[in-house]
Amino acid sequence: MTHLKIEALNFPGVEQKRPMIIAGPCSAETEEQTLSTARLLSAIGVKLFRAGIWKPRTRPGAFEGVGSIGLPWLRRVKEETGMYIGVEVATAHHVHEAIKHGVDMMWIGARTSANPFAVQEVADALKGINIPVLVKNPVNPDLDLWIGALERINNAGITRLAAIHRGFSTYDKSEFRNHPQWQIPIELRRRIPELPIITDPSHIGGKRSLIAEISQEAMDLNFDGLIIETHCNPDKAWSDASQQVTPEALKKILDELVLRRPKIGDTPRNTLDELRKTIDKLDNDLLDVLKERMKISEAIGKYKYENNITILQARRYDEIMNDRKARALSRGLDADFVTEIFEAIHEESISRQSAIMNRELKNKEEK
Repeated sequence: MTHLKIEALNFPGVEQKRPMIIAGPCSAETEEQTLSTARLLSAIGVKLFRAGIWKPRTRPGAFEGVGSIGLPWLRRVKEETGMYIGVEVATAHHVHEAIKHGVDMMWIGARTSANPFAVQEVADALKGINIPVLVKNPVNPDLDLWIGALERINNAGITRLAAIHRGFSTYDKSEFRNHPQWQIPIELRRRIPELPIITDPSHIGGKRSLIAEISQEAMDLNFDGLIIETHCNPDKAWSDASQQVTPEALKKILDELVLRRPKIGDTPRNTLDELRKTIDKLDNDLLDVLKERMKISEAIGKYKYENNITILQARRYDEIMNDRKARALSRGLDADFVTEIFEAIHEESISRQSAIMNRELKNKEEK
């Protein structure tokens, strides 16, 4: 169990209920776009407004945010609507600029949280400042790295702290922009039960059609809030257009959320349904991995055919089985159980390789 000193986020005048909603455009593009979006969000009851000012981009040349000139726009949002305003920070300069312009909350992005040096720089800049800070998971699925970033910020004296689950980058193609890997924030909740977890369905899904489904899954897992990219004209957005929704669409998503009972008696617990949903997600992950493994087996079958190699390689099979049994034991799994699984996987691999060889031979004969 990890111990952090954590207090409620608590924004005066904002009802403390689940889910906490943070919404606003991926990027503050112009003063008009920023204010128009904020007014529409305020009209549907959103109290916490987000907008990217500095945008870390994968490659140079992409829109990297308007920079500090956008901060007065956010201050005007605050003055006109009474909404609290938040931005992403990645350097000490960002922190100082945000504080100077009256920003009410900050979040640390996934690229920054993956770099302990960068997180420490932000933490040092935050010392002596009483402001809510939200820490996104690192781009890679490393729970200890995520917790380490949270600890650095907490050690700087920030107690109004929360985690943002925005999914994890994967090399393999997926329906998600960033795979949710729900088991990781679930384990974070187990280790730090008092830490609020806010899900970012925009970055997980990468397309607006998935936001409602991901938001509901987060609520089913009893997470605390949602941060959803919302734009007055998302199709014209300067960054991440496909994953932003209109304020009207956001209201529909929120109105249709089903909030289940988070407690049994006086003790917070995962309900049976929530545990089963977690099992379903893990099973889907297993199926995705098996699919990719079988694609590799088929490629091996084609290579063996082209190089006149027999399908069964007994020595390689023995090496695999011995290695997998050893790895199973190191993870606290029963060796016989894992052996049965890998025997079945090997049998299917052999079957697929055989089918590939027969098909290639038939194609050759027909030519």
